[in-house]
Amino acid sequence: MKSKIHEHKKSNKNCVSNKVIFSIIAISAIQVGFSQKKDENIGSEVVNIVKPYTPTISDAFKVKETPAVEDEVVEPKIPIKYQIFSFPVASTFVPSKGKAADVDKEELEKGFSNYVSLGAGNYGTANAEVFLAHQLSKTDYVGGLLRHLSSQGGIKGVALDDKYYTTGFDFTYGSRTKEMNWNVDLGAKNQTINWYGLPTSNINFDETTINSIAEMQSYNTISLGGRMEFNDGLFNDASMQFKRFSDKFGSGENRFFVKPAFDFEIMDSKIKASFVVDYVGGNFKKDYYNVEEMKYSNVIFGTKPSFLYQQDDFSVHLGAGLFYTTNKFNGASDGKFFVYPNVKASYRLVGDLMIAYAGAEGNLKQNSYADFVEGNPFVSPTLFVSPTDNSYDLYVGMKGKLANAVSFNVRGGINNEKNKPFFVSNVYDPTLTNKQGYHYGNSFNVVYDNLNTFSLFGEIKADFSKKSSFTLSGTYNTFKVSNLQEAWNLPQLKVESSLNIDFTEKWYGGMQLFFVGERMDLVTVQDKTVVIPTFNQEKVTLDSYFDLNAHVGYKYNKRLTFFLKGNNLANQQYNRWANFPVQGVQVLGGASYKFDF
Repeated sequence: MKSKIHEHKKSNKNCVSNKVIFSIIAISAIQVGFSQKKDENIGSEVVNIVKPYTPTISDAFKVKETPAVEDEVVEPKIPIKYQIFSFPVASTFVPSKGKAADVDKEELEKGFSNYVSLGAGNYGTANAEVFLAHQLSKTDYVGGLLRHLSSQGGIKGVALDDKYYTTGFDFTYGSRTKEMNWNVDLGAKNQTINWYGLPTSNINFDETTINSIAEMQSYNTISLGGRMEFNDGLFNDASMQFKRFSDKFGSGENRFFVKPAFDFEIMDSKIKASFVVDYVGGNFKKDYYNVEEMKYSNVIFGTKPSFLYQQDDFSVHLGAGLFYTTNKFNGASDGKFFVYPNVKASYRLVGDLMIAYAGAEGNLKQNSYADFVEGNPFVSPTLFVSPTDNSYDLYVGMKGKLANAVSFNVRGGINNEKNKPFFVSNVYDPTLTNKQGYHYGNSFNVVYDNLNTFSLFGEIKADFSKKSSFTLSGTYNTFKVSNLQEAWNLPQLKVESSLNIDFTEKWYGGMQLFFVGERMDLVTVQDKTVVIPTFNQEKVTLDSYFDLNAHVGYKYNKRLTFFLKGNNLANQQYNRWANFPVQGVQVLGGASYKFDF
């Protein structure tokens, strides 16, 4: 048998195969020969591991049965005949009946359209939410949300009432079709706060003066708006809203905006254009010194066209922002035209593992009384309202993945803002007559100045599994102002962290940590060394603080869940604003129930 095989190999029919096999053997022998040299120094090589190998189906490939061989002469293929030699083999193997393996199938959690949540805690805190939704047809739906949050106060060392409450209602009606989606929203909210931050450590107030202070303020909001989204066509989407904002002291403000957007393609390139018409107008009955009424109005017209260019791993948005504003205050008007950069670029250095990005953007921001109250509810109803010119925001950064479940984002930038608003404590003037509840150094004003900010930002997100996630982010800023002494009430350092875990199918929990660095403010201080009181404005440094919050919940069944929440668990007695201490350890417990009609 061996001689026959030997003769068969010498046949001319397989000469091509012979050459290929001989070449492979010769190359292998040479490689083995070199590898056997013990004394040869093969050097060193540094290997940078970019990411752990994560094989996917696309990583595997099938070897071609007929490999391509580059020869000068292409010879015809010679058919090869195969023969099978069968030999009987004795076997005692008896196959058993097969059974399909059990597969753990994850049960999908049933979704409910409605829920009710009720909670109560210390400081007389009450929290309630009711959400109702109903599908009217295959396309139309309706929904409503009622919310309430209140506290009876009780902060130690506070001379005035510090209770608060907020009650709001939102209603929506909408439709979803293949061509477009649209909805109409109606909302109303009432908010009550107290100017409880009386500076008793800086100024001597007698008991009669304290008892005469009417520290309560209330805000009312009514809004009507809507949104449209188109799946096809030139017109992409549009949003609009009208909002009426007022307070207890006769202040009133109207805000209306409409923001349409278009996009279309020309020669495989996408062109986008967004437009805005934003109006705000209102009045305050008196200025801070009870001299005259304050009236303001401002209209912003703007557009941001951009062109998207993509090639391989590089993409860039090229565009500009064009804005015109008419700013009026107490009859005096001032119209201005602004041009801003609108450029954003990104490059994939290593796929999704490392993406470099940069940008140069600008914008004209509309300010309003309602926005100031949202940022600081303890402002006085005597504010000067004007838009902010964000001349440019230059940034460069990198984002990507450190591992399959860990992503990162780092960024540095320079931001230039003209007419930037700052919150600063109002002065206390004992000679002022007809004082209101905000005239005792216990409220805040808004002042404007130019601000240059250099910032560094970093963020890490980790999804260890479907049941646990972690986030850590931090921002460091350096500020430079033109005319003010300091960038009032802006912290240099802010750090946020959160952790959420599903311990079991029934138990879940999480925690959040917030750190805010030192801030500067300008407050009124009484000179207590003289017989006749004198008052001066002095800079103060508000201490940095951290706030630790946590929550835990138990899912009794698919509908009923019990929860327990804790805020300021470290019991930090810090001041969020000057002379405005926060509540200590806050504990809130309750339950939520989900249901369908």
